[in-house]
Amino acid sequence: MLYDEQSKATVLRRPYKYQPPRSWRTWLLGRPLATADAEHETIGKKVGLAVFASDALSSNAYATQEILVVLAAAGVATFGLAIPISIAIVALLAIVTLSYEQIIHAYPNGGGAYIVSRDNLGELAAQVAGAALLTDYILTASVSISSGVAQIVSAFPVLFPYRVPLAVGLLSLVMLANLRGVRESGTAFAIPTYFFLFMMALTLGLGLWRHITGSLGDVVNPPAMEVHELQAISLFLILHAFANGTTALTGVEAISNGITAFKEPRSRNAGITLIWMAVILASIFLSITFLAVQIGAVPAETETVISQLARTVYGNQGILYLGVIVATTVILILATNTAFNGFPRLSALLAIDGFLPRQLAFRGSRLVYSWGIVALTLVASLLIVVFRASVTGLIPLYAIGVFLSFTLSQVGMARRWYRTGHLKPGEVIHQPASTLHYDPRWRLKMMANGFGAVCTAIVMGIFAWTKFSEGAWIVLVLIPLLVLMLRRIHRHYTELAARLSLENYDAPPRAHRHRVIMPLSGVHRGTLAALRYARTLSSDVTAVHVCIDPEVAERVRQKWELWGEGVRLVILDSPYRLLLEPLMDYIAEVAAARQPNETITVVVPEFVTRHAWENLLHTQTAWTLRFAFRTMPGVVITTVPYQLDDRTEPAAA
Repeated sequence: MLYDEQSKATVLRRPYKYQPPRSWRTWLLGRPLATADAEHETIGKKVGLAVFASDALSSNAYATQEILVVLAAAGVATFGLAIPISIAIVALLAIVTLSYEQIIHAYPNGGGAYIVSRDNLGELAAQVAGAALLTDYILTASVSISSGVAQIVSAFPVLFPYRVPLAVGLLSLVMLANLRGVRESGTAFAIPTYFFLFMMALTLGLGLWRHITGSLGDVVNPPAMEVHELQAISLFLILHAFANGTTALTGVEAISNGITAFKEPRSRNAGITLIWMAVILASIFLSITFLAVQIGAVPAETETVISQLARTVYGNQGILYLGVIVATTVILILATNTAFNGFPRLSALLAIDGFLPRQLAFRGSRLVYSWGIVALTLVASLLIVVFRASVTGLIPLYAIGVFLSFTLSQVGMARRWYRTGHLKPGEVIHQPASTLHYDPRWRLKMMANGFGAVCTAIVMGIFAWTKFSEGAWIVLVLIPLLVLMLRRIHRHYTELAARLSLENYDAPPRAHRHRVIMPLSGVHRGTLAALRYARTLSSDVTAVHVCIDPEVAERVRQKWELWGEGVRLVILDSPYRLLLEPLMDYIAEVAAARQPNETITVVVPEFVTRHAWENLLHTQTAWTLRFAFRTMPGVVITTVPYQLDDRTEPAAA
């Protein structure tokens, strides 16, 4: 027990001993976790690779194919360009990885591009980065699931007409897994991730060996190449293919956003995991591209490049081929897990800063941001339905947001190093998310991040230019709209905080007079329960009945004379059979004439049925009145429930 001498108030603190009971939610999502369990829900590097790198690793399943899709327009002879294009993409991956390695150590509490932009570039840049990353995570979930379904359809073409409901169903399963918690979902997803890496190592290793020995050969019965319009080879075509291939870099930023999910030392574990991911990603991507060109793989909707490569390496569609298809399908589906870990954490940061609804910052029973997980599922499902689960249709929307966030984060880091270089040794500047110290290597770091920012900005421009007519314009419009939404939400919270602030606030005089108005549709036990409560508030009570049917009004009058305990009754005529309008007018008239120290309370009787479905059989007048009156200033709305349970005996006839 605490006693505040200044306010003369006693503050009591009572421990909460309630234990949540077992229910269907416990079976589906797991037992609720206490806040104190949060540190036990962190993950190590091996599980972290499965949780946060599955998106980047899974992009190997479609990045090469997307390069070949563009080159196919100029003929099969241009497929050899896929190899130097892939090398350029890997070089870009190295630049981006270096940048995010610095971010992880500079911002150990996570947040990635959003936090870096907020600390170093200002609020607007942070909002742009946040909008770009949110878009990226939504598209990650949509593209990964759609690509996973494409792998299934490659092995079982009979499922092609059902790819949309199949994709939405698989996305829902990933949602349920993530609602169970980061550690639990990460452990469940680790085995499939490492199975994918094993199958890729086996397939690509055998494929390279067969190529060296001259026994690899070409793909047998490749699918028909889908080319709508032949084009001459040009700089635009090469840049277009490069832009498509940069989808291999999506997901690189996820680790920097989710540093808090790692065990201590968090920054070190997250940084090592990032390096692992980059090396594995580059190795698999280059190997797939090289072998796909050697066997003459053809990009098509009906069979993926991975499927063609696997059946060529193994010479058939036997157990090892099916193992590759299963592993690739599973990793693509699990790639959505990166989005399910990144999107809720980022949306929680934005919500804490007042740019998204506050609910997104609340942790659910399993210590995950449940609202964010559900929101991601709904929006990603909508995209899957609209684009018919087509990877090629979704890819043009994909990488602009990714490279915009890459660019902003690297510009922000370059400015950070510039600021540290102009500090005196020992001088410290505290920022909301980090602390600035003098860094003797600030010039080298600034140049590295500046060069990276230029590279990623060029790639973003290339992507916007080459994919504009294919749908990239949607993202170019969507991101500014999201920024406007974030700013509007922030303005609402800022204005609300100003209105609720106690700074320079003179408390109004206490109410010395209390007037109670009690609407009633009939006279029954619930009405009398509300009347008894109303009379405890004040002796000035007025019952009000809106007369829609004169016969009903007369019965109400007669019953009130018998049961109303002498409280006055006002009957409001309503010739047009309106209920709310006459009542609102009457209360507004009373409120307009009230004195400064007078409080008006509207007591609304409400009976509560035994079963929830029984509420559908009633008009729910109490709820309607409560909703209508809540906007009326100077009026307090109180509902008095009357429970209809088995103990309520029926009235005598």
